[in-house]
Amino acid sequence: MTDDAVSGATEAPQTTPAALHHAARAFGDHDAIVDGTVRWTYSDLLQQVRTAARALIARGIDTGDRIAIWAPNTHHWIVAALAAQYAGAAVVPINTRYTGTEAHDIIHRSQARALFVAGRFLGKDRLADLRSVSGELAIETVIRIPVDDDETDATSGDLTWADLELFARAVSPNDADERALAVAPDDLADIMFTSGTTGRSKGAMSAHRQSLATSRAWAKCGQLSSADRYLVINPFFHNFGYKAGILACLQTGATLVPQLVFDVEAAMRNVDEQKITVLPGPPTIYQTILDHPARGTYDLSSLRFAVTGAAVIPVVMIERMQAELDIDIVLTAYGLSEASGFGTMCNADDDAVTVATTCGRPIADFELRIADSGEVLLRGPNVMLGYLDDPENTAKTIDSDGWLHTGDIGSLDERGNLRITDRLKDMYISGGFNVYPAEIEQALARIDGVAETAVIGIPDERLGEVGKAFVVTAPGRSVSADDVITFARTELANFKVPRVVEFVDALPRNAGGKVLKRQLREESS
Repeated sequence: MTDDAVSGATEAPQTTPAALHHAARAFGDHDAIVDGTVRWTYSDLLQQVRTAARALIARGIDTGDRIAIWAPNTHHWIVAALAAQYAGAAVVPINTRYTGTEAHDIIHRSQARALFVAGRFLGKDRLADLRSVSGELAIETVIRIPVDDDETDATSGDLTWADLELFARAVSPNDADERALAVAPDDLADIMFTSGTTGRSKGAMSAHRQSLATSRAWAKCGQLSSADRYLVINPFFHNFGYKAGILACLQTGATLVPQLVFDVEAAMRNVDEQKITVLPGPPTIYQTILDHPARGTYDLSSLRFAVTGAAVIPVVMIERMQAELDIDIVLTAYGLSEASGFGTMCNADDDAVTVATTCGRPIADFELRIADSGEVLLRGPNVMLGYLDDPENTAKTIDSDGWLHTGDIGSLDERGNLRITDRLKDMYISGGFNVYPAEIEQALARIDGVAETAVIGIPDERLGEVGKAFVVTAPGRSVSADDVITFARTELANFKVPRVVEFVDALPRNAGGKVLKRQLREESS
């Protein structure tokens, strides 16, 4: 089977296998991924993905199955995701900061048939964490991704990354290509789990055509091309890293340079050595670079395009990015998993005030309006397919006219730029990650001696916002702030753990008994 057969006849491919073949044909000898000593062209990437897909098929993965990935930013993640989709399966990314309990819940609810999981990373063995929760996983295929240099071979029947090539021998490349060709634009491509406002995460489902269309629109706003070299610090498990990163590069021929974790000197070194032109991320990344005493020792002049968001952005920071880092295009954006990761974005000719104070205008064929309540509504072909196995919440979120109720409060300026003014669901953003207080409050409620809790986001210079927990203790009981934080660290990902604990006699409530979080925020300001 030829590359043309898989990629199809349309100018813009509608499935990721088709996009991969199109990239191999259009940018064959051009660098696709540079990850340490690994340097692959787009032709190489196709072969790596095809081999991994053959291995998955040999292991019994079928069309419509789900494959989970719990690993950091390396070339393995890219191959795993694209190979899963090449084999007709959907990708289920898992936040690397999640605990074993949180990851197990997502694996179980998505009914994942295979799991790609990092070995030891940041001092933790994630597979051991999973098995400490559940014993043996109900998954036939577990592939360990090597991360640390001292990574040992897999045990307990797990596969190593090197085993993929061995299993691939049982399936011909033509058979894998037939599977890829059978993938349809409306087939499920990914399930992005978001923390639930009711304490339980929800899996937003996107089709191939949706994930490609939104990431393609994002790339168009930033004028992304094969001349770009894109440093992806945003985690691949997030839309910002997966869709605005991997899929945007795949469709434009840009070179992707993954960075394992955010380290400011490592980022500046990458920009210098790899001649990075594109660097998206939350505001903390740029603020840290701007203020770093060693910034002058690195050549950052190759940077031309930056995208930020997920927090309040000072106008002066945008101006400094343009003046001191000489970045030609600095944009802000707004999106959510329920909109296939995107929604609105600024344009390259917007001024610094517009970029800093608004989220731009709709992209990717979205319609935008503000409801009478002030809620931001989106409608269009790229609104999610729905929540996984949750028709009730899907119906609450997408109304009968097709409008997606985002839960955010906003306004439009005279040019149609969106400004987010509040969060209807009390969500706050810490270090670029959405945090839903209800989930934290449910965890803290299990602390012996705690009667009630309420969590809000408060400003933080480094992370944008962090959690503050208001705690009411049970009569006659004594609980310390250290007790609360220590318990939270065992139950929740680090970015969800409250940084501040305040003990109060009672929580403020309205006549209906609802906690007045606005009052708590005002008192904390």
